[in-house]
Amino acid sequence: MVLAMLIFGTIPIFVKHLPLSSGEIALYRAILATLSVGGFLLIGKQRLPWRAIKKSLPLLLLSGIALGFNWILLFEAYNYTTVSTATLCYYFAPILVTVVSTVLFKERLTRLQVLCFIMSTVGLVLITGVGNQGIHPIGIALGLGAAVLYATVVLINKALSGIPGIHRTFLQFAAASLTLLPYVALTGGFHLSVLSGTGWLSLLTLGLIHTGVTYCLYFSSVGKLPGQSVALISYLDPLLAVLLSVLVLHETMTITQIIGGIMILGFSLLNEWISSKR
Repeated sequence: MVLAMLIFGTIPIFVKHLPLSSGEIALYRAILATLSVGGFLLIGKQRLPWRAIKKSLPLLLLSGIALGFNWILLFEAYNYTTVSTATLCYYFAPILVTVVSTVLFKERLTRLQVLCFIMSTVGLVLITGVGNQGIHPIGIALGLGAAVLYATVVLINKALSGIPGIHRTFLQFAAASLTLLPYVALTGGFHLSVLSGTGWLSLLTLGLIHTGVTYCLYFSSVGKLPGQSVALISYLDPLLAVLLSVLVLHETMTITQIIGGIMILGFSLLNEWISSKR
């Protein structure tokens, strides 16, 4: 689980070094992930639960579409603002899931969870506040849009039953691939020929390692850990992404943004800790 989260945290570094559109990167990531996770299922002789799949096919397709366009918006956010800002806006998603779940699944919020929502929102305001250096409103909007789509995927997954996590993820990757293929063809076409050796290495790493292998690691470990441990370890991903943004990409953060980032990640983690404990 720790290894999976640390690998996830390095995704922005590889995306930044790919001279392709966000749509193309998302498409190739989805295709490579479908192939690698499909290979994992074949090697493990894990059959797909077709009866449950047929019942939930519309939701599976919808979640796959949301997943693909979630990647597009996040990768595009990296082009308009800093990786740290895009990542922290993106990690507002868990709070959105908790709030929307009160409506869709009749889950009750505790007073502490309400406090987490308020304080995370304040942190988001500090991150995206007017006057902060290096902030671009389009990048912020794209990061928040990605958060909404990621929250949509999580909420759909909560509504699905009878399909194990790794099988569900494989089907979502496949649906994302089928959706993004015509989208990329109609919006800009395919430009794999412009990739250098480094570009090909970055793309293959992003699709096979960062997505295929890492999701297999995640689902192989998540069932063997307490919910609180999963919640805690999962926040290594944004933490590492923010650190690499500053240390490797040399992007700057103001004191206000640092405080806002701590508030978003800290209170989001506390919220997930409470949810998993309940």
